Amino acid sequence: MFRAANSTETSRNPIRFHAITLATFFGASAAPTPLYRIYQENLALSPVLITVIFAVYAFALLAALLIAGSISDHLGRKPVIFTALILEIIAMGLFVVASGPGWLVAARIVQGLATGIAGASIGAALVDIDRAKGQLVNSIAPLSGMAVGAIGTSALIQYGPFPLHLVYAILLAAFAGQAAAIWATGETGGRRPGFWNSLKPTISIPPQVKRPLALVTPINIANWTLGGFYLSLVPSLVASTTGSRAPLTGGSIVTALMVSGAVAVYCRRNKSGAANLGFGTAATTLGILTVVAGVHLGNVPLLLIGTLLTGAGFGTNFLGSIGTIMPLAKADERAGLLSAFYIQSYLAFSLPAILAGFLTKSLGYQITADLYATAIILVSGAGLLGLRAERGRAARVPACG
Repeated sequence: MFRAANSTETSRNPIRFHAITLATFFGASAAPTPLYRIYQENLALSPVLITVIFAVYAFALLAALLIAGSISDHLGRKPVIFTALILEIIAMGLFVVASGPGWLVAARIVQGLATGIAGASIGAALVDIDRAKGQLVNSIAPLSGMAVGAIGTSALIQYGPFPLHLVYAILLAAFAGQAAAIWATGETGGRRPGFWNSLKPTISIPPQVKRPLALVTPINIANWTLGGFYLSLVPSLVASTTGSRAPLTGGSIVTALMVSGAVAVYCRRNKSGAANLGFGTAATTLGILTVVAGVHLGNVPLLLIGTLLTGAGFGTNFLGSIGTIMPLAKADERAGLLSAFYIQSYLAFSLPAILAGFLTKSLGYQITADLYATAIILVSGAGLLGLRAERGRAARVPACG
């Protein structure tokens, strides 16, 4: 069945279509980032409310992954991807008409649900078509899409009309086109019974993975905390500390994180999990220190250089965390393990961002950035030391035996 589908789909370049669709979803998820400062000024929103608007997206996405992540295995890929596209069109419509924080929260919740469903179903379709290429696209397309979304939105804000609405109108049209085009593709999956059981979240950590997961947890939490901070507050941080209020300045900093992360994932895709975590932690530490220097000096080029280094570490640490735990799980254990990993990751992505909003309100952007930089470096460094101590212990045990 899959072979026939692959043959039909290949003639229409299905990898490209699904890659573009997946990237568009994640590009839309990053589109609000350059607008948060504009929302804050135009709608008189506090930093805390801005981070709440950011975080509800992550909560909704996580819920969609846990509850609806495997429904395309039972209903087929196309109808589920189409449903995600319809939800995303609704989210873009809510953004277009948004006139207050309630509208923005609603839009982000619907967007999170749509992106979670799309990420799981499009990701599965890509692997159906070509396992090796599909896995690579699943790693790179979200980061690439977020980079384009951040810089594209920034450019539209700075140079286009209707800064709070234009990008969402364009994205709405793009998703409408994709919703129509999805029916011109062949079905890469199939239908099988068990739909209702698939809606029950499956979260499990196999015994052989518990210790490795515990060891990579500090690095993974630090990594996703870093990503959440960048996507929620960095454009406002840049404007506050450098005096540059041009949307493209803050947008380019966020874009640099995603671009360097995607490049790092591609370049280091064949390295071991341990090697990637070592490289990623070192790159993140050096990058964050450079970013902090740029914040205190109000120097945009230094912020950009530091973010490129930080992004390389961000992408590599994610790759290293997945590469450390997933090969240890059996085929029927991977879905439950991945669910547990995503819970950890998205909580680290969202909850610290809300805390950052409270700290920013009382301490200011610069001190908040210093505190977050210190915490991320210490936590990821402790995690790396723990991993190396564990490897040293494991090496001594056979020697003693």
